[in-house]
Amino acid sequence: MVDKLIMSGMRPTGRLHLGHLAGVVDNWLRFQNEGKCYFEVADWHSLTDRTDNSELQGNITEMATDWLALGIDPQKSTLFVQSLVPEHAELYTLFSMITPITWATHCPVFKDKTAGEDAIKNPSLGLLNYPVLQAADIALYKGTHVPVGEDQAPHVELSRKIIRRFNSLYGNIFPEPETILTKTPRIMGFDGRKMSKSLDNHLAPHHTQEELILRTGKMITDPQKIRKNDPGRPEICSVYAVHDVYNSNRGVVESECKSGARGCVACKRELAGVLYGKFEEFREKRAVYETKPQEVRDILYEGSKTARAVAIRTIEEVRKAMKVKF
Repeated sequence: MVDKLIMSGMRPTGRLHLGHLAGVVDNWLRFQNEGKCYFEVADWHSLTDRTDNSELQGNITEMATDWLALGIDPQKSTLFVQSLVPEHAELYTLFSMITPITWATHCPVFKDKTAGEDAIKNPSLGLLNYPVLQAADIALYKGTHVPVGEDQAPHVELSRKIIRRFNSLYGNIFPEPETILTKTPRIMGFDGRKMSKSLDNHLAPHHTQEELILRTGKMITDPQKIRKNDPGRPEICSVYAVHDVYNSNRGVVESECKSGARGCVACKRELAGVLYGKFEEFREKRAVYETKPQEVRDILYEGSKTARAVAIRTIEEVRKAMKVKF
């Protein structure tokens, strides 16, 4: 039986928001106590849809600082930077040789990013091959379980296909990874769209109470609940969706909404207070890490050394299996 090995990562686009926490980090915190974990700063992935990298290095440190403040423990998990492990690029290249073009072009994530009014103009080859690089990320550490947000699930499924094809051609080297979603894989932004910093529709653990009040005040609620005493439908309300994740008093919120005993304004204000209180410890821990950024960087450097030692062994296996070792 293969031991559980968790492999997951995030693109370094800056500070984390609740979508990252509910979609990915909540699983990381659980899994780091259950098995070996590799958590990747996917900086190469962040190059696939942009050419201005002026904020990249700062974003790496900011994101890793959030991880640590949220409780990701470098004594339990290996935290590393993708670009510090060049074997990712080699396995990505080798996987590209066995991946049919149609697998990448039919990927729903690529279709979503290149269609509609927010479509990426002139998408890069890197964006098309994003899931191939992700497959290499997972396989390099022989990951068995991959905690991801809902939007990344199709990529993991494609990774499974690539790994299955490799194993059928060259021998059973890699386990097929399982996708692990959180109970709440996607929290919507306050405008009803996917929560995103670029859309500025997000709620974040570092927001002040005043900012949380302002942002929750913009959240979309049940359109049929016009007056305070109108009965509401919490199951379609974006405010209740966040209460359901973070408010221990969620049952009262639900029943009062349904009965018309709770108004939307008060419900939003309560949510702001709940979120601010929930992340008090996070803000305290982060304030400490902010005073020692070099320690954060050293954690990533040391983790990258550990990750690379594993990656080198895997690449040796792959070269021999593919008979490309001279």
